[in-house]
Amino acid sequence: MSSPSAVVAVDLGKSRCRVVVSEPDAVMGGQSIRRALRDGVGAPGLAAAGGVAAALDSILPLTADLDVPISSISVGAAGAWTAPIAASELARRLADARGVPAAVTSDVVSAHAGALDGDAGVLLIAGTGAAALGIDAGSATLVDGWGPELGDFGSGSWLGREALRAVLRASVGVGPSTDLTDAVAMPIGAPSAIHSWLAQDDGPLPRRLAALAPLVLDAAESGDGVATEITAEAIRLLTASAVAASSRTDPVALHGGLTEHVWFRTGIEDALRAAGQNVVACAGDALDGALLIADRTDLPHERFVHRAE
Repeated sequence: MSSPSAVVAVDLGKSRCRVVVSEPDAVMGGQSIRRALRDGVGAPGLAAAGGVAAALDSILPLTADLDVPISSISVGAAGAWTAPIAASELARRLADARGVPAAVTSDVVSAHAGALDGDAGVLLIAGTGAAALGIDAGSATLVDGWGPELGDFGSGSWLGREALRAVLRASVGVGPSTDLTDAVAMPIGAPSAIHSWLAQDDGPLPRRLAALAPLVLDAAESGDGVATEITAEAIRLLTASAVAASSRTDPVALHGGLTEHVWFRTGIEDALRAAGQNVVACAGDALDGALLIADRTDLPHERFVHRAE
């Protein structure tokens, strides 16, 4: 007897592509179960030149030779928010390549759907970058997600950049001394080495800067004055983004690597509550959101979903 059809969900970021399969489990009375499948390299984003081709190069190898028949594929892809034509093309080409219905939306939208279980509210993302997306039945507002040159305020890359600025200022006596000087000495070296470190061809600079963020958060938690000021500003900026994305007192879910730092997450949650927001736990992730979008067309996210048969 052939296996029941399964749904393939894809979370396509700029550095990583994750794929899972959700399939009915006969032992559990047909209830769908999600199992980890494959993990690969991401793509530059659908808004980039050649973005659709790059997305296909990331997705198709990870969805080939599956051991179960599939009924549909659902993708949350970086760049889809600002490149709807490319998102529609990706959906069409995936449907043609796999011979099943395909749905494509932004990775921020799929993350929102997963975090809030398909309901209205705000998702605040604080990772290497930062963004806040508010969606309800009548409106949708995306705040930030503008990239490291123009935005990502309060993100990991923002924290890392501010830390290096503080260390450089302290090294020439135009800023206060800070424990961050010693904290960044291990990954970078003396302040005089910062510029050469920035120029290294060792992966995307925002991600390398974001790797310094835990050092900033730990220094702030330990009471360093400069790190405390930087962190307080990050919390203020992230809170402002979430409030701006909210059309009312919406539930706000937090997501991203920075929110795994318990002390920093508590600070964000306290600031959000002080601003009148209702902080809730994430119900799931972007892959859960992609699976929801595959199965349902009645979600408030549907206006941002591009489908092809």
